[in-house]
Amino acid sequence: MEEKKNLNSEAEEKKVEDFLSESAKDTEIPDSLLPGEIEKKILEKERIRKKRRRRHILAGTAAAGVCLVAGISGYFLITDHTREMRNETSEQSASASSEEANPEETGPGESSVTSRILGADLLTTAEDYNEIYDYIQAEKEYWENAASAAEESAADGSSADSSTGNAEARSFDSSGADAGSASGNAYGTEYSDTNVREEGVGEGDIAKTDGKNLYIVNGEKIDIVGTGQTEMEHLAQIETEEGSYPSEVYAQDGYLAVVYTKSEYSDGENGYDGYYRDYTCADVYDVSDPEEPEKIGEITQSGYFNTMRIRGGYVYLLSSFYADTGAARENQSAYIPEVQGKLISTDCIYMPQGRMGNSYTVISSFDLDDPDGRTDSKAVFGNTGLCYVSTENIYITESIYGESDSDVNQTSIRKVSYGDGKLEGVGQTKVSGTLNDSFSIDEYNGYLRLVTTVTKTAGQARGVVPLFAPEPSESNSLYVLDENLEIVGEIRNLAAGESVYSARFLGETGYFVTFRQVDPLFSVDLSDPAAPKILGELKIPGFSEYLHPYGDGLLLGIGMDVDESGVTTEGVKLSMFDISDPSDVREVQKYVLEDMYGTDVYDYRSVFADVEKNLFGFTAYGSSQKYCIFSYDENSGFRQEFERTLGGYGSTRGLYIGDRFYLVSGNTIEEYALDGFEKVDDLVL
Repeated sequence: MEEKKNLNSEAEEKKVEDFLSESAKDTEIPDSLLPGEIEKKILEKERIRKKRRRRHILAGTAAAGVCLVAGISGYFLITDHTREMRNETSEQSASASSEEANPEETGPGESSVTSRILGADLLTTAEDYNEIYDYIQAEKEYWENAASAAEESAADGSSADSSTGNAEARSFDSSGADAGSASGNAYGTEYSDTNVREEGVGEGDIAKTDGKNLYIVNGEKIDIVGTGQTEMEHLAQIETEEGSYPSEVYAQDGYLAVVYTKSEYSDGENGYDGYYRDYTCADVYDVSDPEEPEKIGEITQSGYFNTMRIRGGYVYLLSSFYADTGAARENQSAYIPEVQGKLISTDCIYMPQGRMGNSYTVISSFDLDDPDGRTDSKAVFGNTGLCYVSTENIYITESIYGESDSDVNQTSIRKVSYGDGKLEGVGQTKVSGTLNDSFSIDEYNGYLRLVTTVTKTAGQARGVVPLFAPEPSESNSLYVLDENLEIVGEIRNLAAGESVYSARFLGETGYFVTFRQVDPLFSVDLSDPAAPKILGELKIPGFSEYLHPYGDGLLLGIGMDVDESGVTTEGVKLSMFDISDPSDVREVQKYVLEDMYGTDVYDYRSVFADVEKNLFGFTAYGSSQKYCIFSYDENSGFRQEFERTLGGYGSTRGLYIGDRFYLVSGNTIEEYALDGFEKVDDLVL
């Protein structure tokens, strides 16, 4: 029976992979961006690896943490020249101080050297474009040497020398909301907002509402749908540039921001050395008359769209720009990002701690009602990674493997403050371990709290994890950093042999779930930042991928049910935890959706949650894709209020306006009565 479930899970996962593969066939990847694209493929494979691990839980891989490198098997070998270059880099790095770990507290895979927390540094800006070009060439040289060594190794039929542990780092992304609360508007109607990561910080999404109209991303177009009448009404359609696909929209106070990435092709100097350049664009429309949207401004900046945030009427646009490592020094626009067609000045480019890099996180801000009056722009150079935005600061993180000062993975953290459209670099640091997603990092009362999974990386080349390797030795750590990114408190050696699967920080208490065969839910007292302490630990089969506060003393978990062997998934699992006493956390209710092998909760914005209305919804995957809505009662537990089988596989959103619930899936909108979920109307765009 267990074998049958595993085979069914594999078949369904293959169906999803085939669908995604077919959808991506026509996507062109510029040759000039290959270094960046290699990195993106590594990130994607790591994400897929984690999803497979969570949904599949196949024997032997449930805790192995295997990571694949696109197009490369085995290890990279590091040449003597590369080693010398990296040793020199380490000596010249900006690390100002380090704090030796207590050997008695050292966790699996951590020595007294590798568990150091590097002292926080100031964010320094570039001296000139030549300095940046030299960093990029060092990056290029590294990869050329590594690839050459790999070819030699393959030709010799030999494996990598496990002694090559002094490799510089290559960044990996790890990517992931406070309760989506009801909002009021000028129309006096209550409506749901996107389930956001940080309360008080707005986010775009593929479907938004201002309490009267729906704004929906539909292929290359944005559809505006009126909802106040007996039937839904298609009011207008906004078309972006040909070949550009919108990523998100954001609606507020009669304005609509449409964000998309476009590619521009240049023939090159000789007519045959052409290349593509990608730009993230934000077009702003006045939609006070939704039937006649009027474009009032446009912001463009280099790179693929990463994310955006909105606070205090200002939009903060983030993109990932990959430098063309083959560009000539004088071709600055190929390796220096642009905003509004102008190169970002060197005093606005923050440099990494190491002396190599090939990509940037570009940040621009503008006033939503005056988009042409751009306020500020900054670029964080190094390698792009997960972004967490609090109410006051933007944190750019990079997951790092195999750096010369450590034989465990690390997270680099760079902090940029923001407010009223202004951006200013604050500092940077590193900690041992890597983040699971954006819920593993949180700011509260000026302190930054992180929970990381620490894995030994000795013997691995820079950014390369072996295709086949023994099960890694893992532990988990929690850190508290002050406003200057100096470590003030920490707990290490948590849940040896397990990895963080979800986390949630609620005020002075933190909760995180690790998994290998059982699901330990840890509660941590953070009331004294200098002395965090574990309050409780609950062990149950399965794991939670997403945690959501659900009223006083309750925490909702959505994940997978797993048998006691940790091998076979039993279905999608809902858990309600009683956290009224953080020292005695209990699972008080449980519900399993059988024959379902995964959910879309890894994208927190896809979760519909309204605690006051006692409703939450999400998409689950099995032999078909289903959207489910549940309520919760402390006596009877979870109750399924609504289920809709969807056609195909794709992103789905649920939201309400007044007493109506709208289910948006692809180019179809279905309208239901919020009370009882009886269908009222549908509309095909």
